[in-house]
Amino acid sequence: MLMLYNSDQFAVVRFDTQAHEHLPARGGYEIVDKFARKEIFIDGELAAQFKAGVDALIQTSPSEEELDEYIGRYGAMAQQPVVLH
Repeated sequence: MLMLYNSDQFAVVRFDTQAHEHLPARGGYEIVDKFARKEIFIDGELAAQFKAGVDALIQTSPSEEELDEYIGRYGAMAQQPVVLH
């Protein structure tokens, strides 16, 4: 688990799993919308698209607002309520 981004509105954490004997390594991103108090975990092709978009955006030295706007596109899909324990 690696915290990649943390603003007033969003947190993005990368998860990587180790490959096992018969299973490939997997990973993905957890996006938490702090204002909506919801989260989503994306993996596979959607995670690859998210990473490619972030990589392209980083090349432009974006502001926090621009990063939040991009992340918000994925955060809008969040349905899982954030539960603290």
